[in-house]
Amino acid sequence: MTLKVPYRSIPDMFLKRIAASPNGDAFGHPAPDDSGPVWLTWGQIGQRAKAIAAGLRGLGIGAEDRVAILANTRLEWVIADLGVMCAGGATTTVYPTTEPEDATYIIADSGSRILIAENPTQASKISDADLPDLTHVVLIDGAADPGASPTQLTLADLEQRGAEALAEDPGLIERIVEEIKPDHLATLIYTSGTTGRPKGVELLHAGWCWEGVAQAELGLLKPEDLQYLWLPLSHSFGKTLLCGVIHVGLPTYVDGRLDKLVDLLGVIRPTVMCGAPRIFEKVYNKSVTTAQTGGGAKAKIFAWAVRTGKTKVALEQAGQPVSGGLRFRYRLAEKLVFSKLQTKLGGRIRVMVSGAAPLSKDIAAFFAAANLPISEGYGLTETSAGNFVNRPGALRIGTVGQALGDLECRIDTDGEILLRGAPVMRGYHNLPEETAAAFTEDGFFRTGDIGELDADGYLKITDRKKDLVKTSGGKYIAPSHIEGMYKALCPYISQAVVIGQARNYCTMLVTLDPDAISAWAAGGPLEGRTYAEIVASAEAQAMVDGYVRELNAKLNRWETIKKVTILPRDLTVEDGEMTPSLKIKRRSVETNFAAEIDGMYAGTVAEI
Repeated sequence: MTLKVPYRSIPDMFLKRIAASPNGDAFGHPAPDDSGPVWLTWGQIGQRAKAIAAGLRGLGIGAEDRVAILANTRLEWVIADLGVMCAGGATTTVYPTTEPEDATYIIADSGSRILIAENPTQASKISDADLPDLTHVVLIDGAADPGASPTQLTLADLEQRGAEALAEDPGLIERIVEEIKPDHLATLIYTSGTTGRPKGVELLHAGWCWEGVAQAELGLLKPEDLQYLWLPLSHSFGKTLLCGVIHVGLPTYVDGRLDKLVDLLGVIRPTVMCGAPRIFEKVYNKSVTTAQTGGGAKAKIFAWAVRTGKTKVALEQAGQPVSGGLRFRYRLAEKLVFSKLQTKLGGRIRVMVSGAAPLSKDIAAFFAAANLPISEGYGLTETSAGNFVNRPGALRIGTVGQALGDLECRIDTDGEILLRGAPVMRGYHNLPEETAAAFTEDGFFRTGDIGELDADGYLKITDRKKDLVKTSGGKYIAPSHIEGMYKALCPYISQAVVIGQARNYCTMLVTLDPDAISAWAAGGPLEGRTYAEIVASAEAQAMVDGYVRELNAKLNRWETIKKVTILPRDLTVEDGEMTPSLKIKRRSVETNFAAEIDGMYAGTVAEI
């Protein structure tokens, strides 16, 4: 059935939302003194976005002209993006962690005419660049440099200019919005790719509006919800959620400070939170290690509760009845154990969504056992992020759920997932050959992911096509599957990377979670030691090896891990080992830690 989308564009959807609920809470942000959230209504957000739009028009921005935003997730990012849309322009997103060389490339390749930068430090990333298309730099924070080239001004200045223009011509923005069509460019998002230059993905208004309506249709977002949005807004996952927020009208607290997330959940008390698996892994690690370090009765009660919860979930997943006795035991487990975790997450969670990378099946089962089911979803930058998701109340662990709206999906002869529909990109910016190669002859987008569809339309991702490892013995191995299993077994792990391409056996690089490993070391000979000292110790290696033995018992012979190396530090975005959406960049990891990998393949194999 065709999904009915009653909007021509994002700003059309936005203006309709303002008209429908001008006094309703729209977006919240931290107070300047961090004393709590400050909320703006849809009417207030509309006033500011329109002023920015008028200001951008005054700087020469017209239909589909690109405006780059280089900033962290914050309220001003949202308002600036809406301002760009209402001006008829298209937003080029740049991650705040992007290095100057790549930031310059993205701004140049996109043909962006204006850069909205978070502060002078972010703006300095392009200070020595030759960017003939760029006419102005707008600073969210900090003072404009009067001698800078291109010309600088502050966001407040831009907003003031726009407000003055609207005082003279109150209907300006409405006339502009009338001219924006569904097939106009809305966003250029550059894929962070594992190799080479990033590619600009051209996403249209029609696709984003489709995303907003589709999220509401499946019950992911509801008007009575409260969302905590911390995801990078430079990423398609964050952008698609914004579209859902505008269509549905639910209040959303915007705060990209990850170090504040756990503490603020108890303050904001959201009903909806979406994130990458790493966030849920950290909550899982903290829960398990806290119980284990408590020892004695506390550890036993925790283990019993988890077993009880997983037994109940397994029966529900299999469609089998849950006995009265098990229901009683589960109520007790929830009271003694799971209620504490629920409270830590604010006590009101209705929906949690995981996307951007694979979620371990065992970690998903843990959260479901705690009555905090995670709706794992699936999508790509090229397909506007939201393509498949587990509906609330219809969770199938190990899958990414069913297709949103009227999205078409088919599985190619080699297992590759192919997608066709409104949210699929127009193409790669300035790359006609790569665009042509990304589509089948009948218009399906080649995702590069391998998967299976069951009879009910639930999709299971088995691996990235290009990440499948083929050993020298000719066996194919799915690294992410093994890595997910290991993360669920070992609560002290931060990252795991399986190595084995063209090798005669598999090895693994791991990093340890600083908080979890410090708790593990407490009370023993390593207490008080630095992170580097703990991870280099024989005790830590023995602990990691023990969990690897457990892992190997669950694997096929050719998948087993023969050697494992603990790295001296965690993988980072800054070192090029992870994308900003927290996906591992395998080739970069293998390059940066080539010596460690070579060491695991030198000489004879030591079986674990």
